[in-house]
Parts: sequence; structure tokens; C-alpha cells
Amino acid sequence: MGVVIDHPIEVFLMALIVLAGAARIGSAVSKRRALDGSTHEDFDVIQAATLTLLGLMIGFTFSMAISRYDTRKNYEEEEANAIGTEYARASLLPAADAANLRGLLAKYVDVRIRLYSSHDTRQLPALEAETSRQQDALWAAVLGPAAAQPTPIVALAVSGMNDVLNAQGYTQAAWRNRIPVAAWVLLFMVGACGTFMVGYGTRSARMRGVLQLLLPLVLALSFMLIADIDSPRGGFVHVDPVNLKTLAASMQH
Repeated sequence: MGVVIDHPIEVFLMALIVLAGAARIGSAVSKRRALDGSTHEDFDVIQAATLTLLGLMIGFTFSMAISRYDTRKNYEEEEANAIGTEYARASLLPAADAANLRGLLAKYVDVRIRLYSSHDTRQLPALEAETSRQQDALWAAVLGPAAAQPTPIVALAVSGMNDVLNAQGYTQAAWRNRIPVAAWVLLFMVGACGTFMVGYGTRSARMRGVLQLLLPLVLALSFMLIADIDSPRGGFVHVDPVNLKTLAASMQH
């Protein structure tokens, strides 16, 4: 399940198969053991409660996905601001050290943009290793001048670099903060129960066929949208590093 939720299309197909299968099983059971009039009203209450719970769970999970997506966007903005601030504070260092630091920051921004834009997980280890190397070079670029000239002004550049490194750590943590697998399992289980009850409790044979296809399809689309928003690299909804791109363009002038 943990691997599947990174691919919204696979989530859609799996949800459609599971939910449609549950609806068909419910329909098959109803043909062998149909509800009589005295028990159908009680069953309708339970069915309505189950579907209401399913709707609330979908809404809650969707809210979780949106919150995590917004967090990733906010940290991208904060990361760009931290790098931009440090780029400006580079002028506090001696001229040669300032030029070296600004060149390293420009390369670092390029690496960060490529990491945000990459949707191929096979490229991530190389990009993360390059990020670590660039961070080591950036820290060394401010550590040398700070050791040679430990003044409060130079300390501002060191503090700014600390913010740059922390911003990357916050971004990485936000990208790893996903909807728990247990929540997905529970969502699938309640969805399967709901579609089973719809297939079992629908009286009209014509409506039973429509609901067996329509309800699982709508629920599967909802699951796919949640997985798409929650996945940082899979699907179609991604965080565009627009602030980092704007910063990179400004560094070229």
C-alpha cells in the first residue's frame, strides 16, 4: 500500500476493483438472501450511517492532503527567501569570499529546482547526494571567513547560512509527511463496506446495476484525487518551485 499511494492511477484502479467487487458481492448475496420488509428499514439506517461515515472520512482525508500540499508550498517559499537573504548577506564578507559564496548559492538553487521538478524516483539519490555536497561547500564558504574575522557582521552571514540549511531540512520533512497508510487501509475498508451494503440493499435490479458501477467509480476518483494531492512526485498535482525559479533568474543579473 505504501508504494501504491505514490501512484494515483494505481490507487484509482485498485479502488475501483475493490469497491466494484464489494458491490457485486453484495448484490450476489442479496439474490440468495434478500431482506424482507421488516428488516429493510433497519438496514437502511445502517447503510446511511456507513455512507455518511465514508463521506466524512473522504472529506477528512482530503483535508489532510490539502494541508500537507500547502505546507510543501510554504516551505518552498521559505527556502527561496532564506537563500535570497543569504545571497544578499554575502556582501558582508570580503569581496573574494562573497563572489565564491554567491556562485555556490546559484549552483545550490539549480540543484534544489531540479530536485523539486524531478518526478523520477531513480534520480533522487543522486540529487540528494548533490544537495549534501553543495551544503558542505556552502558551510565551508562562510566558516572560513567567520574564523578569520569573527565579527558580528560576518556572524550575520553565518546565521543566514544556518537558515538556508534548516529550510532544506524543513522542506524534506514536509515532503515525507504523508497520509498514514493506516488511514488509507481504513478508508478502503469503510468504502468496501459501504459499496457492499449498497449492492446488497438496492431493491431495483436496474438501479443495482447502475450503482454497482457509478458509486465505486465516484469513490475511486475521490481516492485518486486524494492520492494525487498527497503525493509530492506522483500524479499531476505538484509543487512548482516558482519562487526558486524567480530567485535563480534574479541571480543571473
